[in-house]
Amino acid sequence: MAILGAFAVPHPPIILPEIGRGEERRIQATIDAYREAMRRAAALQPDTVVVTSPHATMYADYFHVSPGEGASGDFGAFRAPEVKVTAVYDSALARAIGEACREAGIDGGTGAPREPQLDHGTMIPLRFLQECTTAVKVVRIGLSGMSPLQHYRFGTCIARAAEALGRRVVHLASGDLSHKLRADGPYGFSAEGPVFDRECMAALGDGDFLRLLSIDPALAEGAAECGLRSFWIMAGVLDGLAVTSEALSYEGPFGVGYGVATFGVRGGDASRRIGDQFAAAEAARQEVRRAAEDAYVKLARYSLETFVTTRQRAALPEALLPELTARRAGVFVSLKKDGQLRGCIGTFQPTTAHVAAEILQNAVSAGTEDPRFSPVEPEELPDLVYSVDVLTDPEPVASEAALDAAKYGVIVEGRGGRRGLLLPALPGVNSVTEQVAIARQKGGIGPKEPVKLYRFEVVRHH
Repeated sequence: MAILGAFAVPHPPIILPEIGRGEERRIQATIDAYREAMRRAAALQPDTVVVTSPHATMYADYFHVSPGEGASGDFGAFRAPEVKVTAVYDSALARAIGEACREAGIDGGTGAPREPQLDHGTMIPLRFLQECTTAVKVVRIGLSGMSPLQHYRFGTCIARAAEALGRRVVHLASGDLSHKLRADGPYGFSAEGPVFDRECMAALGDGDFLRLLSIDPALAEGAAECGLRSFWIMAGVLDGLAVTSEALSYEGPFGVGYGVATFGVRGGDASRRIGDQFAAAEAARQEVRRAAEDAYVKLARYSLETFVTTRQRAALPEALLPELTARRAGVFVSLKKDGQLRGCIGTFQPTTAHVAAEILQNAVSAGTEDPRFSPVEPEELPDLVYSVDVLTDPEPVASEAALDAAKYGVIVEGRGGRRGLLLPALPGVNSVTEQVAIARQKGGIGPKEPVKLYRFEVVRHH
């Protein structure tokens, strides 16, 4: 069997004594678990370890497999340049993964530019592994901005490539958990942080990859997680295999969650085609979600789908709720795909005859004119989740004291009429200070520049 086992491991630089300088003893349980995991990995006698790292070259729409014969790196960025790690690449397996991706219709391979140095998300697992064995080649892979299912399917490409070459492979899924566990931590505290870590460690400990793929994207975003995509790939590497899972440790004393979990392979298991199960569950959820959309959201979907499929703007439907044509208001249309923003454009004051016309206009703009994203493609339409925000008229306020990031949206107006707007109750925006800072950035307004502030409320339709 090509896939011998897999290991979910963290990558805190402080875990190395040359960097921690004694502080690493605060995560001694993680160190001990790491050493045990790598002892087990070495005992499997792999030809190659595949390392997926959040800090390797990452693209929104491509899985980058490092090309070449090898690479090295050091921890100079963490004030320990004397600590060096070298990897000899399994270039044949790297190319075979790219070929498997092409056959599967997945955007991934060795075609993207080469990153000359190893990243710390790769080096730390290799540093622990090389304490046990050095007779192992490496394939280094970055993550992507794509969906859980695409990460899973990419993992199956790794397994197929290993099988085709007859490689004995161990997968090291490098990734920390939440970065928001403590108020005194480097990233602050978010209520989602501990919840995410409990959910993720439970899924890893039980080998419940369907649960892992189904973690709420808003929960993951609020937790500021690091390794979830790496774990999704790992799940795909283990597709169709019976596994013995064990959570060896979990700690978070520095405000970042560190988990170690191991996955031994016991043979094939057709019931563990988890990607197929997840795809079926997602299709069912889409049907339920569409059935629950209100008239505002249905109109936005109708508008964008009409334009993307016909290149013609939709006419106003005859049967509409009277309230959609009874008044004028500013409207924002937001699109999400796989839990990530896919487009958001709106008007803070009305520009058309009524709310319905505003929705028709702004839905097309959100899907095709947001400069942060490429235009929505026809094949993406079934996966989009819409929300429609209908705004009250903005009112001026004297200071930030009159704002509330959960209740009010904010408009920041600088010199020359430059404006930045941010909607209320956005995931990850937990304070007025953050809200105003982001609005300033969106408007190209400096952090010290005098501004006028306006607030508004929204009725959010899903």
